[in-house]
Amino acid sequence: MTLPQTPSQRLDGRTALITGASKGLGLAAACALAQAGARVILVARDPATLDEAVAALTAAGHAVEALALDVTDTGAVSEALAGRRIDILVNNAGTNRPKPIGEVSEADYAAVMDINVRAAYFLAQAVIESMPEGGSIINMSSQMGHVGAANRSLYCASKSAMEGMTRAMAVELGPRGIRVNSVCPTFVETPMTRPFFEQPGFREAVLGNIPLGRLGQVEDIMGPVAFLASDAAALITGSALMVDGGWTAH
Repeated sequence: MTLPQTPSQRLDGRTALITGASKGLGLAAACALAQAGARVILVARDPATLDEAVAALTAAGHAVEALALDVTDTGAVSEALAGRRIDILVNNAGTNRPKPIGEVSEADYAAVMDINVRAAYFLAQAVIESMPEGGSIINMSSQMGHVGAANRSLYCASKSAMEGMTRAMAVELGPRGIRVNSVCPTFVETPMTRPFFEQPGFREAVLGNIPLGRLGQVEDIMGPVAFLASDAAALITGSALMVDGGWTAH
């Protein structure tokens, strides 16, 4: 009898591009992919934090490159990626401007949609022509793409759009052997979310919606990202992987 073998979660020989990669979830995703053997390209706007992240990954023995880019500048992104083979894309760059519906400005709308939706869409467009069969696009979405919350109508709209985009891209790119999935974290303690948790009662309200009773940490998304990038997820596409401590199970 020949026993089945678990598909490898190693990523040796593959190149991964991660946006918003100089800190927070993006840096955690880059570390996960690098630790699985991938060569990682970190994309971020701030050269100083980008250089710091590259130095740390290099010191740990990983193959890493930096691209200081604003992901909303689609022309610059296309130029920087022209001719590059990208096996794994992690669309992680994102932003949030939580406000009551009546206080959301057109500038707020443009900023959130530009980064969370438009940039992710056109980054995928920029890499798919050179992405080989077996390629993986991972969109860093949110539980808020599946549920609603007060003061987050704009963010929920952007992440719901990302979820729809993920499913449609999965259908279109499937025949080419390219998989497209999303990772949907709950509230994770990062530099971006830290100010929210300083608001009175916010932490308690969030924890009240998480059956596991704790906030997310950046390490919580590392396994899911590495898994979706690997051959262990070879038949998974168009899916949303909830990393929400049970929030959306209510």
